[in-house]
Amino acid sequence: MFDRNKLKASLASLAVQGVFLGTSSWKYSGWCGALYDQQRYIYRGKFAESRFERDCLAEYAEVFKTVCVDAAYYTFPREKYLQGLVSQVPTGFQFGFKVTDEITVRKFPNLPRFGVRAGRQNENYLNADLFSRAFLKPCESIRGNVGVVMFEFSRFYPTDYEHGRDFVADLDTFFARLPKGWPYAIEMRNKQWLAPEYFACLSRHGISHVFNSWDAMPPVSEQMAIPGSRTNLELIAARFLLKPGRKYEDAVKAFQPYDKTREVNDEARKAGAALVKEGKAGDGKPRTFIFVNNRLEGNALETIAGMLALADMGT
Repeated sequence: MFDRNKLKASLASLAVQGVFLGTSSWKYSGWCGALYDQQRYIYRGKFAESRFERDCLAEYAEVFKTVCVDAAYYTFPREKYLQGLVSQVPTGFQFGFKVTDEITVRKFPNLPRFGVRAGRQNENYLNADLFSRAFLKPCESIRGNVGVVMFEFSRFYPTDYEHGRDFVADLDTFFARLPKGWPYAIEMRNKQWLAPEYFACLSRHGISHVFNSWDAMPPVSEQMAIPGSRTNLELIAARFLLKPGRKYEDAVKAFQPYDKTREVNDEARKAGAALVKEGKAGDGKPRTFIFVNNRLEGNALETIAGMLALADMGT
C-alpha cells in the first residue's frame, strides 16, 4: 500500500544523507489518488490533461527530491525549459538528465521521428563539442539542480562495433574532451561489455556506471557484484526500468495505466534496498541516485516504497 506522507518523510530524510530516489518522468495520470490530487487539474468539470502535464511536477516535488527527465533524450534542452522545471521545485531538488540521443546513437533507428536520417550513420555520435554547446551550456543556468547527467547507449550490434574494446576506445577519446566537474554517468545495454577495460575507462575519467535493469542486461544485483563496477566513489546511479528478459512494448501493454503494482520484482526491490543502505552508510559520499520506471512492476511509486521498506527492515 502506498502511503504518501510516509514516503515523503522517508525521502526527505534520505536526501539529507545524499540518497535520492525518484521516478523516470512524472506525468502519469494513473498516479492520481495516490501521489496527485486529481481535483487540482479539473477544468470546467473535466480532468485537463494539458493542465496536469504542465503543473504536476510541483506536486510531485512535494514528495520526491529527484526525478529523471526522459524528455532530454529526444531533444536538446533549452534554457527556458530547464528554468521552467526548476521554478516548480523546491531548493535542493535534483534532476537526472538523459543526454540527447543525437550524441549517443551511432546509427539512427528506422523510426518515423528520425525522418530521412532513419537507418543512417549519425555524424554527431560522441561529438564532444556539440554536447558541450547544445546540452551543457543550457544546463549551466540550473547547475545546482543537476544531480546526474546520464549517457544512455542503446544496444550496439556487430555492425556498430566488432568488439567492446572499440567502444571503450571511443569513450576514452570522448571523455577526454568533456568539460570537467559535471556528474556524468553511462548506461549501456551490451552485457558482454561489462568488462574490466570498460570499468577502468570510466574510473580514469570519474564517470559512473549506471546499474540498470533492462531487457538484455544482467540483474542490477549482478552488476553491483562485478569487481570495479563502482567507478566513481562520489556518485552512484541506478535505473530500474524493465525486468531482464521482458521487452519494453510488452511491459507497456501489461502495466498501463500504471495505477498499481501488477507484478512484484523481488530481485529489483532487494537491489534497490541494498543501494539505499550502502548510500546511507556512506554518510553523504557518494551521492546516490535511484530512478524507477513504471514498466518494472506497474507502479514506480509502490516499487520505491517497497525498496524503502526492505531497507528499513534490514533484509
